[in-house]
Amino acid sequence: MSKTDTAAELLTFDVDVEEIAGLKTQFDVFRFTKKLVEFYGLKNFMVLNLPPATAVGLSGSAIINNWPAELVSLFDREGLIRSSFVLRQLRRSVAPFSFDVERDAETPEMSAVFGKYGLLRGACIPVHEPAGARGAVIISGMGKEPTRSQLMELTFAAILIFDRLAEIRNMDVRATDLLTDREIDCLTWTAAGKTSAEIADILGLSEHTVNHYLNRTAKKLDTVNRTQAVAKALRIGLIK
Repeated sequence: MSKTDTAAELLTFDVDVEEIAGLKTQFDVFRFTKKLVEFYGLKNFMVLNLPPATAVGLSGSAIINNWPAELVSLFDREGLIRSSFVLRQLRRSVAPFSFDVERDAETPEMSAVFGKYGLLRGACIPVHEPAGARGAVIISGMGKEPTRSQLMELTFAAILIFDRLAEIRNMDVRATDLLTDREIDCLTWTAAGKTSAEIADILGLSEHTVNHYLNRTAKKLDTVNRTQAVAKALRIGLIK
């Protein structure tokens, strides 16, 4: 092993457990994961629930990712999930592993596609939620495969990231259950661009009451104003 390799192995990402626990939204987790991946000389990541064996695509299982949109569409359109050695390995083992697509891919097409988008080398860390649902954190790029010590660091971080995402989704579900029909109505009309006065006319309420509903909705969704509340409601599917 060269001195350069030895020095690289000594580099560690300072995974702050309290920082991860304090991440409040999926976007916060997205930014943290991006910073983590870039530290290891890679650039792309996908945090996903393990697709069922009958799945025909990957996009429906992704929780957060920064893959090029064209790659996700191509992956699903061409049915590349059927020849994915990464997913196959995930289904038969819970051990983290590094990979090189040019070495490990079973078809030239897979190697060509991921080479085109610069996702040739990386690591895959199997994870699971407290309820038992399985998933994975996959990181990739054109850098070197993570070393064994780096893979251990990434495994620790991946477990915390997946766990935090599960907690955020659970909070979103609880918040959704707490919203009343009137609060959802006010939020829906706000998303449509209506002012409080206009919503009051539509719903037969006073403007003060509409503002009260919207302020209460923002608090329940753990947001600071109605704009953020609308954005979160759209993201979690509370309104369309």
